[in-house]
Amino acid sequence: MIDLVGDNEQMAHWTFLTNHAHVLLCVADNPNVRLRDVAVQVGITERAAQRIVTELEEAGYLERERDGRRNLYRLNTAMPLRHPLDRDHRIGELLATFANPASRETDVDGPARSGTP
Repeated sequence: MIDLVGDNEQMAHWTFLTNHAHVLLCVADNPNVRLRDVAVQVGITERAAQRIVTELEEAGYLERERDGRRNLYRLNTAMPLRHPLDRDHRIGELLATFANPASRETDVDGPARSGTP
């Protein structure tokens, strides 16, 4: 007999997507999301969310623009995935597959998707 509870507990220790991917998905869902909210959704500290956003920005995967007291994020969907096995795929493909369906329908050409205002 399969112990589904035990299997679910085992699965909670790792995921197929990294925290970086989860942060990208949060930003794609809401381009002016607060990092405190990203941290809660991803299950990391706010400091870790800040570090990840900085790393993504430095690597060219997102741009951060100040909008009053908030940040507005734009994703560069043409950037390739980083792992050598995945380099033929783009961030836009990841977002198309995993992003919130509601944000895909209403925000496809919005700031988080296109990289342009």
